[in-house]
Amino acid sequence: MPEGDSVYRLRQRLDAATTGERVRDGELRSGPAAGTSLAGRRIRGYDTHGKHLLTRFDDGTTLHTHLRMQGSWTLTRAGRALPTTVREKARVRLRLDDGRELWGLDLPVVELLPTAREVDAVGYLGPDPLREDWDAVEAVRRLSLSPARPFVAALLDQTRIAGLGNLWVNELAFLRGIHPFAPIGATDLDALVALAARCLRISATIPGMYQVTTGDRGKGRSHWVVGRAGRPCLRCGTRVRVREEVAGDPEQRRTWWCPRCQPMPSALDVGTPE
Repeated sequence: MPEGDSVYRLRQRLDAATTGERVRDGELRSGPAAGTSLAGRRIRGYDTHGKHLLTRFDDGTTLHTHLRMQGSWTLTRAGRALPTTVREKARVRLRLDDGRELWGLDLPVVELLPTAREVDAVGYLGPDPLREDWDAVEAVRRLSLSPARPFVAALLDQTRIAGLGNLWVNELAFLRGIHPFAPIGATDLDALVALAARCLRISATIPGMYQVTTGDRGKGRSHWVVGRAGRPCLRCGTRVRVREEVAGDPEQRRTWWCPRCQPMPSALDVGTPE
């Protein structure tokens, strides 16, 4: 699942493979600047904020992209052609001086803007645990602004804390022992934010630990609740429950939980969707 750790790892791969390279030819094929040539620009580096990727060029411009659920990037060797069906999904193409080609495929967000105005694209986002300017105190402050908001909805809100997607939100609820629909204010926010930051960093930077939340990389044992609907909880054996996503509602995605390990606070038990 593309989350902040996914994009961070993508950034590292692209940085190692293409930073410093000059674009021989290429163009944007989507977004407000569709048709713009990128020829002659040199890739100065990459940055991320939450799930957003920023590709910076030496002419003072930045390519802002977002994968959402379907986007991807691929780099082909010199002389290697992408299949026609894949090329049709290309939203960004960059042919480098050495003949390799960098393709942004099926990207829902493609925006070219001055590097000095990157804040226009990502300034609304909350603190990101994977950035050097990570501010845990600010993340706690933002989450505390709406203490009655459901746990999963609060953590999916990228303006509160950036980089957590559905997988991490559900797994964090389990790790904190809180029902996913309980109010965010019902848990220790300082402890929650510290745990979220630690988990995201481990996933993003430690080989073999990408989105492993249990510490066990064995098949079917890497997640506590995500993807385990109807299966025994790895901790207590109770069957894991799931609630399907609500179409058109970004705050109500598919949600998994163990009813024994994650009880709803008693005063709030009535009316809980199960």
